[in-house]
Amino acid sequence: MIRPTRSRMRRDSDLYSLEAALGRRGLGPVAGVDEAGRGACAGPLVVAAVILPPSARVSELGDSKLLTEGARERVLERLRRSAADIAVVAYGPAEIDLRGVGVCNLEGMRAAVARLASRPGYVLTDGFPVAGMPVASLGVVKGDRTAACVAAAGVVAKVTRDRLMAELDGRYPHYGFAEHKGYGTPAHAAALAERGPCEEHRMSYANVAEHSGARPAAGRFGGGRTIVGEAVEMKEQC
Repeated sequence: MIRPTRSRMRRDSDLYSLEAALGRRGLGPVAGVDEAGRGACAGPLVVAAVILPPSARVSELGDSKLLTEGARERVLERLRRSAADIAVVAYGPAEIDLRGVGVCNLEGMRAAVARLASRPGYVLTDGFPVAGMPVASLGVVKGDRTAACVAAAGVVAKVTRDRLMAELDGRYPHYGFAEHKGYGTPAHAAALAERGPCEEHRMSYANVAEHSGARPAAGRFGGGRTIVGEAVEMKEQC
């Protein structure tokens, strides 16, 4: 595996330095990959891959967890205007229950990279290495604070998933999906205890299973799917 040399990285490196170092070695374009929803107990797991244009400098770009909702929305719009290459894949509760969130996450990272319009020369993943990528790759600890393309992927995944959870909130208003986004907050736990799970809950998760009788039917986002358009239109994954 080809890795950037230590001499290329400085303590004062900014968010774009790792991609620039890889580009100088002829390894561009560099794709970043990140996910949203792995720790949630309801709703889809969303995985995004992004290749930034070489000269792109996206205002407010950073770790999606540290940005406000408004800032994330602005960054996503700027990414689109910059002609960034973006691919997004989602796995619903039924698929997560059947195969496990870890398997879906790894498969989703590979699938998102494969669905980019351009073939990357190198892939950076957030936190840990992912086997089976179509090109050389590197897991970057705190990648969404280290590499712009990973940060961009994190924002895309987070905004996409938040929009999907807001949509689910309209269908299941008693759970508060728009507020907690399917994570195990006290309010979510109270709703589960009072009403039991809906079809968008992950039944294999212990905090959901303890409030469940029979398994509900597969939810809207069951199975791996590619998200296109405005990040809410769905089509079957090939």
